[in-house]
Amino acid sequence: MLRVIVLVLSLPSCGVTAPSVVRFRTGGGGRIIGGTPADIADYPWMVSFQNAGSHFCGASIISSNWVLTAAHCLYDLNIAVVTVRAATSIRDSGGVALAASYGALHERFSLETVDCDIAVIQVDGSFPIVNNAEIVGLPVEGYDPPAGIAVTNTGWGNTATEGPLASSLMKFDISVIGRVRCVFRFGVTDRMICAGEFGRSTCYGDSGGPLVSGTTQVGIVSWGREYCETDGGVYTNVGTLRSWITATAGV
Repeated sequence: MLRVIVLVLSLPSCGVTAPSVVRFRTGGGGRIIGGTPADIADYPWMVSFQNAGSHFCGASIISSNWVLTAAHCLYDLNIAVVTVRAATSIRDSGGVALAASYGALHERFSLETVDCDIAVIQVDGSFPIVNNAEIVGLPVEGYDPPAGIAVTNTGWGNTATEGPLASSLMKFDISVIGRVRCVFRFGVTDRMICAGEFGRSTCYGDSGGPLVSGTTQVGIVSWGREYCETDGGVYTNVGTLRSWITATAGV
């Protein structure tokens, strides 16, 4: 059965106050600001979350048949039209495209709060996994990436808020912003982290994609400024919601 559910679990409470500036990173194509070309061989967990055959969000492979993404990508979406394209650097061709069969988003996510912006999708079939190389690592429960740690974001995109779409995978290397500065600049909760800077950030279409430290995913692209070039971005803090992933997807 194809279905999307909101799973109810006994987990730490998520926020009830919306950030002051919210611009989700969904869209018709990825947009990484200040990025450089990347090869899927270096980021084999990166996949395109596609809505009716078109790139809509990013996601990451966390097991042979589960991907991790943002809740707002899955929110109010008919999962029967969702596919996940993996094992290709090209956004809309190559690799393998698997139909989604099941999805769950955090029960405390809402479009108003943007907190707990996390979801998982199960696909019909299995991704081509070789020695677990295509599976991204997940942090231990409660891990909060420290200020200044080097991280990498991948996605499909262009180099300006309103620029032309690119079809090949892009990436950029940035640093995590300290929590005090993150709260001051974006009004975030403990379930969010900030990373990036002026001219080096995510943009529309990058939602749901992974922010990794080495081969461990510490963040999920969530939201940011309306004009992507002007500041860094906000990501779901994976470590604070690690137990939810295990309880929902068994990973």
